[in-house]
Amino acid sequence: MRILGIDTAIPAASVALIEDGKLFAEEARSKALNRLHGKPPGNHAEVILPLIDSLFEKAGITVSQLSGIPVSIGPGSFTGLRIGLATAKGLAYESALPLVGVSTLHANAARVNHLDAVVGSMLDARKGEVFFALFRRSQNLLTRITCDAMMSIHSAIDLVQSNQGSPGSALILIGEGAQAHKRQLIDSLGSSAQISDGPCHPSVAAQVGMLAVERFVSGSGDDVGALTPVYLRLSEAESKRKNLR
Repeated sequence: MRILGIDTAIPAASVALIEDGKLFAEEARSKALNRLHGKPPGNHAEVILPLIDSLFEKAGITVSQLSGIPVSIGPGSFTGLRIGLATAKGLAYESALPLVGVSTLHANAARVNHLDAVVGSMLDARKGEVFFALFRRSQNLLTRITCDAMMSIHSAIDLVQSNQGSPGSALILIGEGAQAHKRQLIDSLGSSAQISDGPCHPSVAAQVGMLAVERFVSGSGDDVGALTPVYLRLSEAESKRKNLR
């Protein structure tokens, strides 16, 4: 089985090829990396198809050789989610492939694959808020503690403190939301809290693919037409319309 994982919910767009349940190859690109190399920042709409083309070239395959396409469906960037889902749906329709939607927070948490810990998956929702969920990794099994939600950074810290477990137990906070609030998290949770989002972890797309493997094996894909992004918040335009009522 060969599946193509796609993520455009976070600033670093990524794609990954999972073959027989193992990561075969991955490609990622971020606006920060473009700036570093003196290239225009671009957006996910401009980079996602070139990333896929590069991945296929590296693997020596075409889309017709895929078994399915999993895609992160949020929460995350409104525009990024729409781009990722539209790309995945286009490929699925074109090649009659099954499609599976995966929580971005779940995939982000699954990037922590090297030790047992309470894992806080945190994406930046701006305005002092984060998209957040807690998980526990034990003996290679990642289990969910809380549902995906949007909350203030203060509420996220309270949630961590009430679910951290015994003193000294490992705590890892991962995602650009954790990076954005690093100082506040360390001040509140102590130096034992690890803030992690480095290159030592697999991409979000890789974990989107890994988390979807069992669903493809069992044939429980999502309805391609009905699958929609999970935003967890109103768009700016929707918020303004609501306030005018």
